[in-house]
Amino acid sequence: MRRLLVGLTAVSVLVVATACGSSGSGGSDGSGSSGSTTSVKVGLIPIVDVAPLYLGQKKGFYEKHGLKLSLTLAQGGAAIVPGVTSGQFQFGFSNTTSLLIAQSNNVPVKAVANGIASTGEEGKDFGAITVKGDSPVKSAKELEGKKVAINTLKNINETAVRASVGKAGGDPDKVDFVELAFDQMPAALDGGQIDAAMVVEPALATIKSQGGREIASSMVDIAPDLTVAMYFTSTQYARQNPEVVKKFQEATAESLAYADSHPDEVREIVATYTKIPADVLAEVTLPKWPAEANRASIEALAELGREGGLFKQEPDLDELLP
Repeated sequence: MRRLLVGLTAVSVLVVATACGSSGSGGSDGSGSSGSTTSVKVGLIPIVDVAPLYLGQKKGFYEKHGLKLSLTLAQGGAAIVPGVTSGQFQFGFSNTTSLLIAQSNNVPVKAVANGIASTGEEGKDFGAITVKGDSPVKSAKELEGKKVAINTLKNINETAVRASVGKAGGDPDKVDFVELAFDQMPAALDGGQIDAAMVVEPALATIKSQGGREIASSMVDIAPDLTVAMYFTSTQYARQNPEVVKKFQEATAESLAYADSHPDEVREIVATYTKIPADVLAEVTLPKWPAEANRASIEALAELGREGGLFKQEPDLDELLP
Protein backbone atom coordinates (compact mmCIF):
# COMPACT_ATOMS: atom_id res chain seq x y z
CA MET A 1 0.00 0.00 0.00
CA ARG A 2 1.49 2.11 -0.73
CA ARG A 3 -2.38 0.61 0.39
CA LEU A 4 -5.94 -1.30 2.41
CA LEU A 5 -9.93 -2.69 4.18
CA VAL A 6 -14.35 -4.42 7.12
CA GLY A 7 -17.94 -5.55 8.09
CA LEU A 8 -17.70 -9.27 7.97
CA THR A 9 -19.98 -9.52 4.93
CA ALA A 10 -18.72 -12.08 2.48
CA VAL A 11 -18.55 -11.32 -1.21
CA SER A 12 -20.43 -13.80 -3.38
CA VAL A 13 -17.24 -15.11 -4.94
CA LEU A 14 -16.10 -16.18 -1.48
CA VAL A 15 -19.05 -18.28 -0.43
CA VAL A 16 -18.09 -20.41 2.54
CA ALA A 17 -17.11 -23.77 1.10
CA THR A 18 -15.46 -26.99 2.15
CA ALA A 19 -11.77 -26.65 1.46
CA CYS A 20 -9.73 -29.13 -0.49
CA GLY A 21 -6.09 -29.30 -1.42
CA SER A 22 -5.09 -27.98 -4.81
CA SER A 23 -2.91 -31.01 -5.40
CA GLY A 24 -1.93 -34.23 -3.76
CA SER A 25 -4.01 -35.87 -1.03
CA GLY A 26 -6.16 -33.37 0.85
CA GLY A 27 -6.12 -33.45 4.63
CA SER A 28 -8.55 -32.17 7.25
CA ASP A 29 -6.58 -28.93 7.41
CA GLY A 30 -7.60 -28.10 3.83
CA SER A 31 -4.08 -28.37 2.43
CA GLY A 32 -2.78 -31.00 0.07
CA SER A 33 0.61 -32.64 0.23
CA SER A 34 2.71 -34.04 -2.57
CA GLY A 35 5.94 -35.48 -1.29
CA SER A 36 7.66 -32.78 0.72
CA THR A 37 5.55 -30.01 -0.83
CA THR A 38 2.40 -28.71 0.86
CA SER A 39 -0.25 -27.00 -1.27
CA VAL A 40 -2.02 -24.08 0.40
CA LYS A 41 -4.73 -21.74 -0.81
CA VAL A 42 -4.27 -18.01 -0.22
CA GLY A 43 -7.01 -15.37 -0.49
CA LEU A 44 -5.71 -12.08 -1.95
CA ILE A 45 -6.93 -8.72 -3.26
CA PRO A 46 -6.01 -7.60 -6.82
CA ILE A 47 -3.90 -4.65 -5.73
CA VAL A 48 -0.20 -3.77 -5.74
CA ASP A 49 0.12 -4.70 -2.05
CA VAL A 50 0.20 -8.44 -2.69
CA ALA A 51 2.87 -8.34 -5.40
CA PRO A 52 5.47 -9.95 -3.09
CA LEU A 53 3.55 -13.23 -3.01
CA TYR A 54 3.33 -13.40 -6.79
CA LEU A 55 6.98 -12.44 -7.04
CA GLY A 56 8.02 -14.91 -4.36
CA GLN A 57 6.14 -17.65 -6.12
CA LYS A 58 7.82 -16.79 -9.44
CA LYS A 59 11.27 -16.68 -7.83
CA GLY A 60 10.77 -20.04 -6.14
CA PHE A 61 10.92 -18.79 -2.54
CA TYR A 62 7.81 -20.72 -1.53
CA GLU A 63 8.85 -23.83 -3.41
CA LYS A 64 12.22 -23.69 -1.65
CA HIS A 65 10.38 -23.78 1.66
CA GLY A 66 8.19 -26.68 0.59
CA LEU A 67 5.04 -24.76 -0.31
CA LYS A 68 2.92 -24.55 -3.43
CA LEU A 69 0.57 -21.55 -3.47
CA SER A 70 -2.86 -21.45 -5.07
CA LEU A 71 -3.80 -17.74 -5.22
CA THR A 72 -7.45 -16.59 -5.34
CA LEU A 73 -8.56 -12.96 -5.76
CA ALA A 74 -11.38 -11.26 -3.82
CA GLN A 75 -12.73 -7.73 -3.33
CA GLY A 76 -11.53 -7.09 0.20
CA GLY A 77 -10.14 -8.40 3.44
CA ALA A 78 -13.59 -8.48 4.99
CA ALA A 79 -14.52 -11.25 2.56
CA ILE A 80 -11.25 -13.12 2.94
CA VAL A 81 -11.61 -13.43 6.73
CA PRO A 82 -14.56 -15.86 6.60
CA GLY A 83 -12.84 -17.72 3.77
CA VAL A 84 -9.85 -18.41 6.01
CA THR A 85 -11.80 -19.28 9.14
CA SER A 86 -14.03 -21.69 7.20
CA GLY A 87 -11.01 -23.49 5.76
CA GLN A 88 -11.60 -22.31 2.19
CA PHE A 89 -8.18 -20.69 2.37
CA GLN A 90 -5.27 -21.63 4.61
CA PHE A 91 -3.88 -18.08 4.50
CA GLY A 92 -5.27 -14.70 3.57
CA PHE A 93 -4.39 -11.05 3.12
CA SER A 94 -6.41 -8.46 5.00
CA ASN A 95 -6.17 -4.91 6.11
CA THR A 96 -5.33 -4.53 9.77
CA THR A 97 -8.70 -3.04 10.74
CA SER A 98 -10.56 -6.06 9.38
CA LEU A 99 -8.36 -8.31 11.50
CA LEU A 100 -8.86 -6.15 14.59
CA ILE A 101 -12.62 -6.28 14.14
CA ALA A 102 -12.58 -10.02 13.60
CA GLN A 103 -10.45 -10.60 16.68
CA SER A 104 -12.69 -8.38 18.81
CA ASN A 105 -15.68 -10.45 17.64
CA ASN A 106 -13.94 -13.66 18.76
CA VAL A 107 -13.35 -14.73 15.18
CA PRO A 108 -10.37 -17.11 15.38
CA VAL A 109 -7.74 -15.29 13.30
CA LYS A 110 -4.00 -15.03 13.78
CA ALA A 111 -1.66 -12.70 11.89
CA VAL A 112 1.43 -14.60 10.76
CA ALA A 113 3.38 -12.21 8.53
CA ASN A 114 3.59 -8.54 7.69
CA GLY A 115 1.79 -7.35 4.59
CA ILE A 116 2.39 -3.74 3.64
CA ALA A 117 3.09 -0.38 5.19
CA SER A 118 2.43 3.22 4.24
CA THR A 119 5.35 5.17 2.83
CA GLY A 120 4.71 7.71 5.56
CA GLU A 121 5.07 10.56 3.04
CA GLU A 122 2.23 13.03 2.57
CA GLY A 123 1.31 13.19 -1.11
CA LYS A 124 3.61 10.27 -1.92
CA ASP A 125 1.76 7.31 -0.50
CA PHE A 126 0.20 4.34 -2.25
CA GLY A 127 -3.26 5.28 -1.00
CA ALA A 128 -5.15 8.56 -1.03
CA ILE A 129 -8.54 10.27 -1.10
CA THR A 130 -9.06 11.41 -4.68
CA VAL A 131 -11.47 13.69 -6.55
CA LYS A 132 -11.95 14.68 -10.18
CA GLY A 133 -9.61 17.35 -11.47
CA ASP A 134 -12.44 19.90 -11.76
CA SER A 135 -14.04 19.04 -8.42
CA PRO A 136 -14.68 21.99 -6.09
CA VAL A 137 -13.55 19.82 -3.15
CA LYS A 138 -10.11 20.97 -2.00
CA SER A 139 -9.75 19.31 1.40
CA ALA A 140 -11.05 16.36 3.39
CA LYS A 141 -13.19 18.71 5.49
CA GLU A 142 -15.30 19.41 2.40
CA LEU A 143 -16.30 15.75 2.14
CA GLU A 144 -19.15 16.41 4.58
CA GLY A 145 -22.36 15.52 2.75
CA LYS A 146 -20.41 14.04 -0.17
CA LYS A 147 -20.53 10.51 -1.55
CA VAL A 148 -17.16 8.85 -0.89
CA ALA A 149 -16.32 5.39 -2.22
CA ILE A 150 -14.43 2.82 -0.14
CA ASN A 151 -13.87 -0.81 -1.08
CA THR A 152 -15.70 -2.25 1.92
CA LEU A 153 -17.65 -0.51 4.66
CA LYS A 154 -16.38 -0.41 8.25
CA ASN A 155 -12.81 -1.16 7.31
CA ILE A 156 -9.41 0.50 7.26
CA ASN A 157 -10.30 2.76 4.36
CA GLU A 158 -13.36 4.11 6.13
CA THR A 159 -11.26 4.64 9.26
CA ALA A 160 -8.63 6.40 7.15
CA VAL A 161 -11.13 8.76 5.52
CA ARG A 162 -12.66 9.54 8.89
CA ALA A 163 -9.19 10.31 10.26
CA SER A 164 -8.46 12.74 7.41
CA VAL A 165 -11.84 14.46 7.68
CA GLY A 166 -11.44 14.89 11.43
CA LYS A 167 -7.86 16.10 11.08
CA ALA A 168 -9.04 18.73 8.59
CA GLY A 169 -11.68 19.98 11.01
CA GLY A 170 -14.70 18.23 9.50
CA ASP A 171 -17.32 15.86 10.92
CA PRO A 172 -16.67 12.28 9.73
CA ASP A 173 -20.24 11.28 10.62
CA LYS A 174 -21.52 13.54 7.84
CA VAL A 175 -19.67 11.65 5.08
CA ASP A 176 -21.83 9.41 2.87
CA PHE A 177 -19.77 6.23 2.46
CA VAL A 178 -20.56 3.88 -0.42
CA GLU A 179 -19.06 0.46 -1.10
CA LEU A 180 -17.33 -0.05 -4.43
CA ALA A 181 -14.51 -2.29 -5.67
CA PHE A 182 -11.20 -0.49 -6.20
CA ASP A 183 -11.11 -1.25 -9.92
CA GLN A 184 -14.56 0.31 -10.39
CA MET A 185 -13.70 3.56 -8.61
CA PRO A 186 -11.84 5.36 -11.46
CA ALA A 187 -14.80 5.07 -13.85
CA ALA A 188 -17.33 5.95 -11.15
CA LEU A 189 -15.35 9.04 -10.16
CA ASP A 190 -14.82 10.12 -13.76
CA GLY A 191 -18.51 9.59 -14.50
CA GLY A 192 -19.71 11.58 -11.50
CA GLN A 193 -21.43 8.70 -9.68
CA ILE A 194 -19.29 9.49 -6.62
CA ASP A 195 -17.73 12.70 -5.32
CA ALA A 196 -14.51 11.15 -4.03
CA ALA A 197 -12.76 7.80 -3.74
CA MET A 198 -10.39 6.39 -1.17
CA VAL A 199 -8.14 4.32 -3.41
CA VAL A 200 -4.90 2.38 -3.33
CA GLU A 201 -2.64 1.45 -6.20
CA PRO A 202 -3.12 0.68 -9.03
CA ALA A 203 -6.47 2.54 -8.95
CA LEU A 204 -4.69 5.66 -7.64
CA ALA A 205 -2.44 5.85 -10.70
CA THR A 206 -5.44 5.25 -12.97
CA ILE A 207 -7.36 8.15 -11.44
CA LYS A 208 -4.36 10.43 -11.76
CA SER A 209 -4.04 9.43 -15.43
CA GLN A 210 -7.64 10.60 -15.89
CA GLY A 211 -6.80 14.01 -14.46
CA GLY A 212 -7.92 13.27 -10.92
CA ARG A 213 -6.08 14.62 -7.90
CA GLU A 214 -5.36 13.78 -4.27
CA ILE A 215 -6.81 15.78 -1.40
CA ALA A 216 -5.42 13.71 1.50
CA SER A 217 -2.95 10.92 2.24
CA SER A 218 -5.22 9.14 4.66
CA MET A 219 -2.90 6.31 5.67
CA VAL A 220 -0.29 8.87 6.64
CA ASP A 221 -2.94 10.75 8.63
CA ILE A 222 -3.53 7.68 10.82
CA ALA A 223 0.06 7.09 11.92
CA PRO A 224 3.64 7.30 10.64
CA ASP A 225 4.66 4.13 8.78
CA LEU A 226 1.25 2.55 9.28
CA THR A 227 1.00 -1.22 9.03
CA VAL A 228 -1.88 -1.31 6.58
CA ALA A 229 -2.34 -5.04 6.10
CA MET A 230 -1.04 -8.44 7.15
CA TYR A 231 -1.17 -12.07 6.11
CA PHE A 232 -3.10 -14.29 8.49
CA THR A 233 -4.47 -17.76 9.12
CA SER A 234 -7.04 -19.27 11.47
CA THR A 235 -6.01 -20.00 15.03
CA GLN A 236 -6.99 -23.64 14.47
CA TYR A 237 -4.81 -23.99 11.39
CA ALA A 238 -1.89 -22.30 13.17
CA ARG A 239 -2.25 -24.68 16.10
CA GLN A 240 -2.56 -27.81 13.96
CA ASN A 241 0.03 -26.89 11.31
CA PRO A 242 2.84 -24.92 13.00
CA GLU A 243 5.48 -26.13 10.52
CA VAL A 244 3.44 -25.01 7.50
CA VAL A 245 2.88 -21.62 9.14
CA LYS A 246 6.59 -21.31 9.81
CA LYS A 247 7.40 -22.12 6.18
CA PHE A 248 4.88 -19.52 5.00
CA GLN A 249 6.36 -16.91 7.35
CA GLU A 250 9.93 -17.58 6.17
CA ALA A 251 9.05 -17.59 2.47
CA THR A 252 6.92 -14.46 2.83
CA ALA A 253 9.73 -12.64 4.66
CA GLU A 254 12.03 -13.42 1.71
CA SER A 255 9.37 -12.27 -0.73
CA LEU A 256 8.76 -8.98 1.10
CA ALA A 257 12.47 -8.19 1.21
CA TYR A 258 12.90 -9.02 -2.47
CA ALA A 259 9.92 -6.89 -3.51
CA ASP A 260 11.11 -3.96 -1.44
CA SER A 261 14.47 -3.96 -3.23
CA HIS A 262 13.28 -4.78 -6.77
CA PRO A 263 10.61 -2.21 -7.72
CA ASP A 264 10.91 -2.83 -11.47
CA GLU A 265 10.14 -6.51 -11.00
CA VAL A 266 7.21 -5.59 -8.77
CA ARG A 267 5.70 -3.51 -11.57
CA GLU A 268 6.20 -6.36 -14.02
CA ILE A 269 4.47 -8.92 -11.80
CA VAL A 270 1.53 -6.59 -11.02
CA ALA A 271 0.72 -6.59 -14.75
CA THR A 272 0.08 -10.34 -14.55
CA TYR A 273 -2.86 -10.13 -12.12
CA THR A 274 -4.34 -6.66 -12.78
CA LYS A 275 -5.53 -4.97 -15.97
CA ILE A 276 -3.61 -1.75 -15.38
CA PRO A 277 -1.99 -0.41 -18.59
CA ALA A 278 1.80 -0.36 -18.76
CA ASP A 279 1.98 3.44 -18.95
CA VAL A 280 -0.15 3.80 -15.83
CA LEU A 281 1.73 1.05 -14.01
CA ALA A 282 4.96 2.98 -14.54
CA GLU A 283 3.47 5.80 -12.43
CA VAL A 284 2.27 3.60 -9.58
CA THR A 285 3.53 4.53 -6.12
CA LEU A 286 4.72 1.38 -4.40
CA PRO A 287 4.07 0.74 -0.71
CA LYS A 288 6.73 -0.32 1.75
CA TRP A 289 7.20 -4.00 2.52
CA PRO A 290 9.00 -4.13 5.89
CA ALA A 291 9.67 -7.47 7.52
CA GLU A 292 7.93 -6.61 10.78
CA ALA A 293 4.58 -5.05 11.65
CA ASN A 294 4.65 -1.65 13.37
CA ARG A 295 2.81 -2.26 16.64
CA ALA A 296 2.59 1.42 17.59
CA SER A 297 0.78 2.19 14.35
CA ILE A 298 -1.60 -0.74 14.91
CA GLU A 299 -2.38 0.61 18.38
CA ALA A 300 -3.22 3.98 16.79
CA LEU A 301 -5.46 2.24 14.28
CA ALA A 302 -7.18 0.34 17.08
CA GLU A 303 -7.83 3.60 18.92
CA LEU A 304 -9.52 5.05 15.82
CA GLY A 305 -11.58 1.87 15.60
CA ARG A 306 -12.70 2.31 19.18
CA GLU A 307 -13.66 5.92 18.51
CA GLY A 308 -15.62 4.81 15.45
CA GLY A 309 -17.49 2.13 17.37
CA LEU A 310 -16.08 -0.75 15.31
CA PHE A 311 -15.41 -3.11 18.21
CA LYS A 312 -17.86 -5.01 20.40
CA GLN A 313 -15.00 -5.60 22.81
CA GLU A 314 -11.36 -4.57 23.02
CA PRO A 315 -9.20 -6.42 20.46
CA ASP A 316 -6.31 -8.35 22.02
CA LEU A 317 -3.19 -7.35 20.08
CA ASP A 318 -1.05 -9.91 21.89
CA GLU A 319 -3.32 -12.67 20.63
CA LEU A 320 -3.66 -11.29 17.12
CA LEU A 321 -0.13 -10.23 16.19
CA PRO A 322 2.71 -12.61 15.25
